[in-house]
Amino acid sequence: MTVGERGEHALLGWLRRQMPAPGADVIVGIGDDAAVLAPTRGSYLVQTTDALVEGVHFDLRWSTPVDVGRRAVAVNLSDLAAMGARPSWLLLSLIVPETLPVAAFEALVMSVGDAARHAGASVIGGNITRTTGPLVVDVTATGHVRPRRILRRAAARAGDELWLTGSIGAAAAGLAMLRAGVPGDAACIARYKVPEPRLRDGWAMARDRAARAAIDLSDGLADAVHQICTAAGVGARLDAATLPLEPAARLWFAAHGVDPVLAAIGASDDYEMLFAVAPGAKGRMRAARAGSATPFTCIGTLTRQPACVLTRDGVETPLPTGFEHFASV
Repeated sequence: MTVGERGEHALLGWLRRQMPAPGADVIVGIGDDAAVLAPTRGSYLVQTTDALVEGVHFDLRWSTPVDVGRRAVAVNLSDLAAMGARPSWLLLSLIVPETLPVAAFEALVMSVGDAARHAGASVIGGNITRTTGPLVVDVTATGHVRPRRILRRAAARAGDELWLTGSIGAAAAGLAMLRAGVPGDAACIARYKVPEPRLRDGWAMARDRAARAAIDLSDGLADAVHQICTAAGVGARLDAATLPLEPAARLWFAAHGVDPVLAAIGASDDYEMLFAVAPGAKGRMRAARAGSATPFTCIGTLTRQPACVLTRDGVETPLPTGFEHFASV
């Protein structure tokens, strides 16, 4: 059976029964024209939205509906974490081809509910509409953060160290492996299909005021560095020797005649976190990282000079600009 054969009202009724029970902060949830919420006292609300479009952000030839649902939530949670915010509520909008099997629809919706539940958030509403085009999954996420704990790009300062979580290049290599249709590294492929947002690390760095600024690597490390520098009016110097490239990704890029360093810093979809940390905040950073299994690497510094450069074997070159939508249009 397809979603077109099931019908909107039946789909909505089923969806409502699958969502996690809302908390006390949800006065009115799914079922009315709009949700009614009670924000956390003494906190600011933080909102973000990201839409995943079939054929652009995922491909159902190799991503399952469960992968797509989890990914749609993860990319939004990553944005909240980059602001130091904890997630509270999600809105889910689905633009669905009538030919989509009901089983695929149900798997996608249940994975969204599971991901929200795991993050401590409630799905409080949304929309379903049909399309003659590709499947679109649009999530709007709202979180909360204490006023003095917001991480903003513009708060970075010259002299701050740039610290990066995890490793880079894995998601791009994983996608390349899938497109090539060859057996690939399972970890790289998983990083592309379902990114793991650095929630705990973003919250902790904000809570302990260990970082001045942060950004997630949705569009790659190079883009993230340029975004922070533009917002703060500073430059950056990255040390290529310190960059934590995913080992399997490094091997893949090298085997295909691509410079692993340039490929990794320009690659999108890693969803790691980049922090600007004041030189005197090492103690607070140690406290924030206590109990975290995430590796952190210092990859460079912010500078008074506006240029963003990559130092490699003693030679400075301009840092690539990274991924940008519509750049080739």
